Amino acid sequence: MLLEERILKDYNEALKKKDYIRVSTLRFLRAALANLAIEKRKDKLDDSEVVSVIRKQIKSHLESIEQFKRGNRPDLVEKETAELKILNSYLPEELSEEKLREIIKEAIISLGASSLKDMGKVMKLVLEKVKERADAKKVSDLVKESLSKNV
Repeated sequence: MLLEERILKDYNEALKKKDYIRVSTLRFLRAALANLAIEKRKDKLDDSEVVSVIRKQIKSHLESIEQFKRGNRPDLVEKETAELKILNSYLPEELSEEKLREIIKEAIISLGASSLKDMGKVMKLVLEKVKERADAKKVSDLVKESLSKNV
């Protein structure tokens, strides 16, 4: 089952159960997915595109939580945190930092990368291998660190 189909199924279940926080979270997510599908002129998005939309929404929720904490709004922090938990449940399990370092090391060796000039090639290969199971920013930081050690 595609991730987009699972989200729709969960949305319908939440409607039946009158789980309003889940309904509103998934409704907003489905709207963002529909907008991306229209933008890309597709009927169905693949899982990697769905995951990228979810990651954007998670980033937005994290920023909102920070704002609400500074504004002393614990009620809104609680709401955003609940929504964040729902969104996180749709992400694939993240790779451990140890496993990521292993994949990066293999990529560096296979490409013969030796300096930060090779970062683009290494990033491309690593991101192809990990797909959506790792945050690109984290991968970038680890690749930069690994290539800096090789210098």
